Amino acid sequence: MHLAAVGTGIEPHDMNARGLDLAQLRTFLAVTEAGSVSGAAERVFLSQSSVSEQLKKLEERIGQPLFVRSKQGVAPTPAGTKLVDHARRIVAMCDAAFDDMLGRSLDGEVRLAITDYFRPHDVAAIIRRFASQHPRLRLHVTVLPSAVIESSAEDDAFDIGLALRIVDTRGKRSEAKADKADARRSPAIRREPLLWVGARETLREHAALAPPWPLVLLPATCQLQRYVVKLLERARIPYLISHSASGVAGLQLALQAGLGISCLNESALGEGLVACPASFGLPALPAAEFHLLPGRPGESAHVTNARAALAALLG
Repeated sequence: MHLAAVGTGIEPHDMNARGLDLAQLRTFLAVTEAGSVSGAAERVFLSQSSVSEQLKKLEERIGQPLFVRSKQGVAPTPAGTKLVDHARRIVAMCDAAFDDMLGRSLDGEVRLAITDYFRPHDVAAIIRRFASQHPRLRLHVTVLPSAVIESSAEDDAFDIGLALRIVDTRGKRSEAKADKADARRSPAIRREPLLWVGARETLREHAALAPPWPLVLLPATCQLQRYVVKLLERARIPYLISHSASGVAGLQLALQAGLGISCLNESALGEGLVACPASFGLPALPAAEFHLLPGRPGESAHVTNARAALAALLG
């Protein structure tokens, strides 16, 4: 005898059989992270119908709906939100056990240098997930400008570097000093558009105004900010520097406070920040790519393995 979940229309599959299916949990996490069944299908290499079927079986197993479905995609229900943490720990422990049995578990210490442009709203959760997947690995994370990460590639300041590079519409690096061979050795793990952005209310106020545009910028050590200034000067668009921030978080706060406009990659947009309208006449922007620097000659195996694991997770 078992009790149906009240008001859900979903009955537990078998309350006497305990446990959850690992494949279903992986699919559940993929849907949660992608925000849609179609996006999850690409991640787990299944058809959309197979993903939907696995979700249905998992919901029947638990006896509660896990997602609210809409035209915009799916969002977890309270039960789905509760399951996310459990599912991540279960999947991480399973993967860690498998790697350990095959002698592939990561241990030791790894120093990661990362640009603060990379998914600033998600990166803490990503790092936590990586740490949970590799509990014997001690990971030290330092946030640095991409230019510093690139220039320190041969130093011993860090083991793994994640940097931003600017690419034009044809996929070539915009930096004149780019080394084609180096670009091949460090393929992009993520690409996203660059946007002129500002606070919604600020853009409304400036819609009826003319340049000079007030800019919120980072220090000149930031390659993206140097690129933006050169782009405006080349297009002969007047500007003034209204605020200088020390990092992306400070830049977001200054933008949200209405101190001006700036250039950000799509995933770095904060709450209340939107793209500038085309009527502003600002020059077109290229894309941003994030890449893990290639390994140094003679680096230890656990650093090489950690880089590969990070590439799989971050990508």
